[in-house]
Amino acid sequence: MMNRRTFLCGLTGILSAPLAAEAQQAAKLWRIGIVLPGDLSTVGHIARAIEANLAKTGYVHGKTITLDWRFYPPNPAGAEEVLRAIVPAIDLLIVGGTLGGVVAKRVTTTLPTVFQAVSDPVQLGLVSSLAHPGGNMTGVTFEAAAETYGKRLQLLREFLPGLTVVGVLGVPGDANITVAMESLERAAPKLHVTLRLFEVTTIADVERAFALMKAGGVEAVLVVAGVFTYANGRRIAELALTHRLPSVYGVREAVVGGGLISLGTDIVDMAPLVAAYVDKIIKGAKPSDLPVEQPTKFELIINLKTAKALGLTIPQSLLIRADELIQ
Repeated sequence: MMNRRTFLCGLTGILSAPLAAEAQQAAKLWRIGIVLPGDLSTVGHIARAIEANLAKTGYVHGKTITLDWRFYPPNPAGAEEVLRAIVPAIDLLIVGGTLGGVVAKRVTTTLPTVFQAVSDPVQLGLVSSLAHPGGNMTGVTFEAAAETYGKRLQLLREFLPGLTVVGVLGVPGDANITVAMESLERAAPKLHVTLRLFEVTTIADVERAFALMKAGGVEAVLVVAGVFTYANGRRIAELALTHRLPSVYGVREAVVGGGLISLGTDIVDMAPLVAAYVDKIIKGAKPSDLPVEQPTKFELIINLKTAKALGLTIPQSLLIRADELIQ
């Protein structure tokens, strides 16, 4: 027969078990890797934004977590080398870009992973569905819908009502190309536009591509978002302007660098969401149970100086809709 003292001791043990587990979880110094495309000069501000938001959530480097920043080059082999080097040394991975997400899935199917700015994680096989990822990955997408590229093409058409031929600049083998071309090929017939794909892997390729575009009657260029085009966005924008080709992008940085127009989400704005995922995983949640987030705000940015240099009149409808006008 259990006496009162035995019962209370047992009850104390039962009640203290969850508290002990929570204390043990909190006491663990989680090792977190942040692996982004490019280098410190191009994406360092994104890594710093993630670190700052982790700190706001209570996870401070050197105190409650350890952070290891790594950067990968714009090719699958380079990304895989960086990821294979860091994965065994960390407890949680934050990986940026579609290429990084795809390679990370190949490198590990067990390490909790939060991706940032991938194009279509379901189509890429990173998650089973947005609502129920079902594996070791979850995170934030770059696009909110499959038709975003079609909308970027439409923006070019609004600028140039007589537009008939558009060059599409992208990297062969980049998973973003598939998503982009499917959207563009659905939109192009409705806009009476012919698409010409120019694949590039180096800046020399980009220079040749622009020369071919101009010689081949291309009237404007759409740049597919990706690791390579993001890292070289300023140079691509300069070449578009040199060849007098209006250009549209998915990232603001390219328009700041001289591109004509962009429609996309600010990657830095994803940092609070990334930090929230990390917080939930550290507290015991599984990536498989955390729904993928999609951007809720897409900004339309127009470079007025570039429009003037190209001799373009900006339609009033675009001026009204623009979130930012760069002088």
